Formats: sequence, structure tokens, C-alpha cells
Amino acid sequence: MSAYAPDTDDLIAAVEGGVLTLTLNRPAARNALSRAMLDALARLLEQAEADPAIGAIVITGAGGAFCAGGDVKGMAARNESGEPEPIDQAPIDQQIARQRRNQRAISGRLHAMPKPTIAAIPGAAAGAGLSIALACDLRVMADTAFLTTAFAKVGFSGDYGGTYFLTRLVGAAKARELYFLSDRVDAAEAQRLGLANKVVPADVLLAEAQALATRLANGPRVALAYMKENLNRAFSGSDMDDCLDLEATHHVHCGLTEDHKDAAKAFVEKRSPVFRGR
Repeated sequence: MSAYAPDTDDLIAAVEGGVLTLTLNRPAARNALSRAMLDALARLLEQAEADPAIGAIVITGAGGAFCAGGDVKGMAARNESGEPEPIDQAPIDQQIARQRRNQRAISGRLHAMPKPTIAAIPGAAAGAGLSIALACDLRVMADTAFLTTAFAKVGFSGDYGGTYFLTRLVGAAKARELYFLSDRVDAAEAQRLGLANKVVPADVLLAEAQALATRLANGPRVALAYMKENLNRAFSGSDMDDCLDLEATHHVHCGLTEDHKDAAKAFVEKRSPVFRGR
């Protein structure tokens, strides 16, 4: 039995070649987020971050969509019945605290963990689904996929870090446009804006994303972890001197790793280096 066994059918986990692939699995609802899905996703991301056997993570969706975000149909049904979920009967402060924990456990961890994270987007990535995709380091989109913030259309302001990531990826003015209007962004436009790193035919999407993840998982893991921390520090707007100091510390540390020493030797010997993550 795999160590990555979700306790819900709403999430599928598979490990191959140092890559953990997590598939959001509510295709009838375009993989809208459920409580069980969120809990399992948070737990497996925490597990993967600490697991030396995992070098990269891919998140994708089943049935042709990435993730529609919150389950709006379920919300509408509960609003109509006047009977909220038991979990939403908690005091408002407890609901806010729970939402904060969930966001940090998923979007926060995808962004901050010292391992590359990739969103493979086969179709719609909307609302919180888009936010989760934006929290990943890289995004590979099917040529038939699209992105939309969607929040304004259902009277929400947005969650799971979308405002943070989108502002930094496309700039303040464009992020405001995409949030206020909630228009669709097709794959070609997403790539032009820098939201998609790669656009591929839908039938090879997962293979392309997993090949990229495998390449990263077999790369210099210590250096990649330090690169990600350096880039995140710059991404968050830290002072230049702080960024320079962090780079210096990490660069010197990398020079002491087995990965660097073998890579330097391989360069002289005109061969490919063998990275062992230490």
C-alpha cells in the first residue's frame, strides 16, 4: 500500500520516479473543492515536504478540468434550504481561523516548500482552483484550458492567495482587471501574460508535466531548494541587501555539496552529472 493514500475518493495520489502526483477527483463537479479534498491535500503536502523520496509535486484534475474552486452549487443548495454545513455553524472567528489554516496548509505550503511544485491544468482553473495553481512554482496548461478568478461573479472577494500571486505575476493593474471583471483567460493569453510556463496539446498534458517534474526531481535538490527560497524572498519584495546576503549564504553552502562537486567534475570530464540531493 502506498504511503500516500488519501482517506477520501476526492483526491488521488501516485508516486513515480520521485514525483508525487495529486489528482483532484470530483469530475462531476469540475473538481470543486470539498472539505475531504482540502483536508487530504493539506495532509499529503505536509507529508511530501518532509519525505526525502519526493523531489517534486504535480497537482492536476480529473475529467478534463483542473478545479472550479469552491462548490458553488452546494453553497446555493444550502442557502436555499437555510441549513448550513455543521462546520459553518461555528462562531465567525473560528471559521476565519480555520480558513487561514487551510490556506496556509495548501497555497502557503505549495509556495514555500523547498521542492518544485507544478500545476498541470487540463481545463478550467477558477476561483480558489486558480489560486492553488498560481501558488505552484510552474504551470503547464492544455491548449484548451482557461483561467478565471470567477470570484466577482459569485459575490466573493477571493481566497487561497490568488490576489497575492496574481499581483506579483502580472502586475497590480492587470490583477485588478482579472479580479474585478472575472473574464476568462485562454491558454495562449495565459502564456503571454506569464501565467503559463508551457502550453501543450491536451492529450499530452500530464505526460509533459510529469516529465518536467521528473527532470526537477532528478536535479540538484539542495540547490533547487535554495533557489526557491532565494526567489521567494525576492518575490515577496525583500530588501536587495537581504536578498544578496541570502544568495551568498546559499551559494557557499551549495559549493560544499556532493552534487556540486560531482557536477564540477562532470563538466571537466564532459559527462552528465549524477545528482544525489546531498
